[in-house]
Amino acid sequence: MTIRLYCFGESGNSYKAALPLELSGLDWEPVKLDFFGGEGRSDAFRALNPMGEAPVMVDGDYTLTQSGAIQDYVSEKSGRFGGRDARERREILRWVLWDNHKLSSQAGMTRFLMNFLPEEKRPEEVIGFLQGRLKAAYAVLDRHLESRDWIVGDGPTNADFSCCGYLFYPEPFGFDRAEWPAIDAWLARLAALPGWKHPYDLMPGHPSDRA
Repeated sequence: MTIRLYCFGESGNSYKAALPLELSGLDWEPVKLDFFGGEGRSDAFRALNPMGEAPVMVDGDYTLTQSGAIQDYVSEKSGRFGGRDARERREILRWVLWDNHKLSSQAGMTRFLMNFLPEEKRPEEVIGFLQGRLKAAYAVLDRHLESRDWIVGDGPTNADFSCCGYLFYPEPFGFDRAEWPAIDAWLARLAALPGWKHPYDLMPGHPSDRA
């Protein structure tokens, strides 16, 4: 049975779930959520996910939300990306939680404010504050990757797929790969994985669709 992932191309959180699905070898398909058209607030989608967020995974009669939980499900079902032992699994979880609190939450909000709001409505002080927090997070990740190829263990895991969620997007939000050489090299390694796809190639939806 084909796994369905409700997602949209602009969503880094959706990408965190779509990328391991694509690389896992599992049978899956993306289903576009028209987030900017208000579909996330519709009664039909709220019945699927009362949180009103993407991504949402549906596998037969099982529905699961939140990218980290979906990543864990993909690992359980495919045997990939979840760590080799209990210690690695906890270390992956530690980085997934860190990413959701310190990195992706800030990057997603900053990118939205800078690129998806009308220019006259962009709160510059808030953007500046968030960018300051992001620089601290980039520094943590860059230092960690200076002496290793992957965040946990000797191959890609859900820690990598979580932390890269927003870092491949072209829209400016204050992240310049050239300023963070270890992160830059790590993103290049991710992009070199067989089957890797950019978020706009992997999931339906692109800012130009609304132009």
